[in-house]
Amino acid sequence: MIEVRDVSKRFEEIRAVDHVTITIKEDSVFGLIGTNGAGKSTVLRMMSGVMKPDEGQIHIDGIPVFDNIEAKERLFFIADEPYFFANATPDDMGRYYGSVFPKFDLLHYYSYLDSFGLGRRRKIATFSKGMKKQLAILCGICAKTKYLFCDETFDGLDPVMRQGIKSLMAKEMDERGMTPIIASHNLRELEDICDHVGLLHRGGVLLSKDLDEMKCNIQKVQCVLEEGVSGEEAFKNLDIVKSEKRGSLYTLTVRSSRDEIINYFSSIQTIFFEALPLSLEEIFISETEVVGYDIKKIILG
Repeated sequence: MIEVRDVSKRFEEIRAVDHVTITIKEDSVFGLIGTNGAGKSTVLRMMSGVMKPDEGQIHIDGIPVFDNIEAKERLFFIADEPYFFANATPDDMGRYYGSVFPKFDLLHYYSYLDSFGLGRRRKIATFSKGMKKQLAILCGICAKTKYLFCDETFDGLDPVMRQGIKSLMAKEMDERGMTPIIASHNLRELEDICDHVGLLHRGGVLLSKDLDEMKCNIQKVQCVLEEGVSGEEAFKNLDIVKSEKRGSLYTLTVRSSRDEIINYFSSIQTIFFEALPLSLEEIFISETEVVGYDIKKIILG
């Protein structure tokens, strides 16, 4: 488990991270989202021990991470712009990481290089951005660390390659319990892989929730009421987060379980109703609008 407790970080007059508290459980995928400048890269660097917090503490499995080899052996950090040695080849990087991480799986590493079409002896400097990202991810996975920190991992990858990387992560999670922590500015990229999502805004945590909990407790409903029935009266017992009306069609976002929603709307005078699944983006929009944030700008820029 990773525990981030009341952590802050300043760069001169800029407070990049402002009293962030996050708990990341093992055997799950944690998505850290926010626009550029929200503080997610700084949080990842402090979690990996690259930076020291000005305030607060970070522990990995109960061990302080900064300047601590025992903690750092449990993680691999993939930066937004991966670093490789000058004139290095994938073969060179594999041998280097094999000397740093005792469990580095060189056999699987070479196999993955072949599968992804990354030449073992080709200069990494000649790789495209997407190829460099693929190589960094393969290095991280083959290091066989318990935690894998990924900063904008899918940026620069085509849709097919994104799914391939996600499948590879899922395989490693299933086989050895790897826990990925993925930072991204794009919520849509994380929806099908994350178990828990934290939203950073202006250096602080705006939301941190399990996706299953979020999806079970908020519903989207479209309905048409019978003539003469007012929406105010029909919906008075609902915990409505958001309501829109176009002609006779109501679209509601309601805090409730799906079964409760179906039972409720079956009992009132409707011509038509249906409960629809919300996307993760819609859930965050609904959750944050009630506290006055424009989530579309936060997530989509």
